[in-house]
Amino acid sequence: MEKYKIFISGVQKELKEERRMIKSFILSDVLLSEYFDVFLFEDVPAKSKPAESVYLEKVRESDIYIGMLGQQYGSVKKGKISPVEAEFREAKKQHKTILIYIKGENGANDKKRDVGVQRLIKEIGDAREGFVRKRFNSTDELLSLVYASLIDFLREEDIVGRGAFDERICKEAKLSDIDEDKVHWFLKTAKAARKYPLKIKTPIKDVLTHLDLMKDDKLTNAAIVLFGKRPNKFFKQAETKCLQLSGTEVKKPFVNYQVYDENLFEQIDKAVAFVLGAIKFPVIQKTRSARFERPYEIPEFAIQEAIVNAIAHRNYNRPSGIQVMIFADRVEVWNSGSLPSELTVEDLKKPHTSFPANPFIANVLYLADYAQKAGSGTIEMIEQCKAQHTPEPEFTTIRNKEFRTILPRDIFTEKTLSEMDLNKRQIEAIKFIKIGGRISNKEYQKTFKVKKRQSTDDLKELEAKGILAKVGTTGRGTYYVLKGR
Repeated sequence: MEKYKIFISGVQKELKEERRMIKSFILSDVLLSEYFDVFLFEDVPAKSKPAESVYLEKVRESDIYIGMLGQQYGSVKKGKISPVEAEFREAKKQHKTILIYIKGENGANDKKRDVGVQRLIKEIGDAREGFVRKRFNSTDELLSLVYASLIDFLREEDIVGRGAFDERICKEAKLSDIDEDKVHWFLKTAKAARKYPLKIKTPIKDVLTHLDLMKDDKLTNAAIVLFGKRPNKFFKQAETKCLQLSGTEVKKPFVNYQVYDENLFEQIDKAVAFVLGAIKFPVIQKTRSARFERPYEIPEFAIQEAIVNAIAHRNYNRPSGIQVMIFADRVEVWNSGSLPSELTVEDLKKPHTSFPANPFIANVLYLADYAQKAGSGTIEMIEQCKAQHTPEPEFTTIRNKEFRTILPRDIFTEKTLSEMDLNKRQIEAIKFIKIGGRISNKEYQKTFKVKKRQSTDDLKELEAKGILAKVGTTGRGTYYVLKGR
C-alpha cells in the first residue's frame, strides 16, 4: 500500500527540534509508520534546483501539511513571503489536509510574535476554513497532538478503528424498519436491468442476506440507508441538500432549498429532478423536420452520475451530507470524503478501476441500474458533454475532506474567462448577464462606474471575442447577451 505523504513546515532555525522530533516520532511508531512517510526539507541533498521550487513541489506531492508557528516569521526576500507562508499557501491552494500547531499560549504572547505570524494565526483561526488548529507548550504535548490528529485522519479514511460504514451493524435497527415495498421494487428493477436471479416474492430477510446487507441476522448500515423506512432516524447525516441560487456565488435568499432524507434511491431521484427542474430546457427544431428536440443544457446522464457518485462514495462517518448547488452558470455536487489514494483527478478522465468507499451500497445501486460499471461513469459524463458541445465536467478535492463535481451550464467558465485576457469589469459583466440575462451600455456604466467611452470599448471587445452578442442596432433598446444562450 502506498503511504500517505506528510510535509512538515516551520521556521527551520527556531523549530529545528520540533521538526526533527515529529518526523522521528512518526517513523518510529509501529502504527503511524505503516501508513505515513514524512518529508523534511533539511533532509534533501543539495540540488541545482532553487530551494523554493523544491519545497513547493514537495507540498504538492503531499497528502497532509503539518505547519508549526512560533515567534518568528522567517527570512524574507524583497517582495516575497516567507517559505513557511509560501508552503501554507500552496497546501491551501492544493486542498491538502492542513494541521496547524502553534507554540505557546495565546493572548499577550501572540502580540509578541512577528507581524507575519500574527496575520497567519488570525487567518488560520477562521472556523470556515476547516483547519485543525492546536496549541502546545512542550514537545511531548506537540507529539501527543500530532498523534491524535493522524489517528483521526486514519479513522476518517476508514483505515483504523472500524470497518467501512456500510458493512457495520446498525445495532438498534430491526427488520420492521425495512420498507418491504422498496425491496420488492428493487427486485423487479434489478431483474429487468441486470438479470438479478432472486424471485420477486423472495422473503425480505433472504434478499438482504443475499445482498450481504445482513450479518448474523442483524441489519447493516447499508440496509437502512438503502431500504429503511426512515433512514434519518438512525443517520442524520444521510441526507441530500439541494439549493438553487440566483447568482454565481452562495448568497441568501435562495431561490429554492430542499432537504431529502429518505432512502438513497429517493434521494437520488428527487435531487436529479430538482436540478432538471431548475436548469434550462430549450426548444430546438431539428433540421428539415417538424419535430423538436428538447435537450437540457447539461446532459441528464451527467447530472445523475454526479449525484449517484456523491451518494455512493461519500464518507458517511462525517456529519456533512451531500450538497447539490445550482448556480446561474454551473451545477456543483459536493460530498464528504476524497478520492482513494489509488486514484487522481486525472484518472477519472480515462479508463480506471473503481475503489468504492461504500462497496455494499455501490453494488446495490449498480444492480438497480443507478450506477455504471466500474470506472466508466465519469468517462461517459465527459463523452456526453462533448457530444452536446457543452464544457467537460470538472472534478476537484478540497483538503482531502471533500470531493466536488462541477458541471458548467455554459462555455464561459471561470477557467475559460481567465484565459481570454479580459479585465475585471468584463468578467464581472459576464457574471451580471448570467444572472440577469442581459446588460445595456447604460447599466454597464452605472454598475462599474465608468464613462460611456470605456463602457463601449469594453462591450465591443467582448463582442469581438465572441462572448457577447448585440441585440438591436442603436438607441435605448440596445443590449448585450451571452452568445449562444
